[in-house]
Amino acid sequence: MFITPAYAQSVGGAGGGVLELLFPLILVGGIMWFLVIRPQRAQQKARTEMLSNVRRNDTVVTGGGLVGKVTKVIDDNEVEVQIATDVKVKVLKSMLADVRVKGEPAKNDNVKDKKKPAAKKEK
Repeated sequence: MFITPAYAQSVGGAGGGVLELLFPLILVGGIMWFLVIRPQRAQQKARTEMLSNVRRNDTVVTGGGLVGKVTKVIDDNEVEVQIATDVKVKVLKSMLADVRVKGEPAKNDNVKDKKKPAAKKEK
């Protein structure tokens, strides 16, 4: 009456192959490579270079936020940092968050360059 008999479909019509299944995975892998892995590797390389170039008299910021001056490079893994007058601590290089070169000027936007007054000519 209202119900029609169901006939079996052929099996080969719906399948597309292995390449159609792998294409989305390859596409997602490529996107992850360019958006996540490459920038992270570049950042890791820059950090490793920064830590290997720590020298005496460099100003450093530790992972805990302490700012001090490197007084001695002990070995490849440790430095001695002076954080106050007569206060020196040993710090692991891996715990340094930032290295400021000793020649880098302090950033202070409130102070404007003052011009020297012109010298008076004597007669």
